[in-house]
Amino acid sequence: MDIISNEGGFRLSLFLGALLCLGVLSALFPRRTLRSNWWQRWLNNIGIAALDTLIVRVLFPTAAVGFAIAINERQWGLMNWLSLTDWFAVLLTIILLDMLIYWQHVIFHHVPVLWRLHKVHHTDLDIDVTTGFRFHPIEIALSMLIKCIAILLLGAPALGVLLFEVILSTAAMFNHSNLRLPLMLDRWLRKIIVTPDMHRVHHSTINQETNSNFGFSLAIWDRLFGSYHAQPQSGHNEMKIGLDEYRQPDRLHLPRLLLLPFESKK
Repeated sequence: MDIISNEGGFRLSLFLGALLCLGVLSALFPRRTLRSNWWQRWLNNIGIAALDTLIVRVLFPTAAVGFAIAINERQWGLMNWLSLTDWFAVLLTIILLDMLIYWQHVIFHHVPVLWRLHKVHHTDLDIDVTTGFRFHPIEIALSMLIKCIAILLLGAPALGVLLFEVILSTAAMFNHSNLRLPLMLDRWLRKIIVTPDMHRVHHSTINQETNSNFGFSLAIWDRLFGSYHAQPQSGHNEMKIGLDEYRQPDRLHLPRLLLLPFESKK
């Protein structure tokens, strides 16, 4: 399939296109006044994303899509044994992997050793499109391992995996963006997908808000599993973003972010 054989170029084009569009739209229609040094944050976030990509390619040379191809060539996994139609297997793959990412996110918040990794994402003092790819390399590697195990068990088709990966990365940039949506549109969209206003609550310094709205793409999981929180108590423009214990700029440079999970302070 052409889209599969050109996976790298396809994903890179969509990534850069989404980054550019959301960056421009957020500048034209900002939701919040960003308070921290944007160029330092972008340098950190883009730098950590580049490192994540390199490490994943070294540890998982074929990545998730190549792994799915290998699994299906051997007819392993539940979907192959059930002989599902192609379109249904693709749709089911996208839905089930999205639910997996929801639960992975919940677990990374509640298991202390995993929270040490994930809190790198939450140390951003503002939230914009680049926050969507600010994740510690070890967390990204663990996430890829979890996805590969799920792909093996499901026998997920390569097209479904590719579409899921594209949707996930685009949704992460969208729901972390500083884009102001009309309130009526936000109210309707968040019934289906995670909007920037919905996910921004998750980046609040208030613990009850931080431990809510875990979804990345589909909005249903937070409502279904009781983790939905509609709005921040301080309002979107006044809410405090980040973690209270990580607010000094000298602790938020890229080298310090990479070492952050190994610091003694919790």
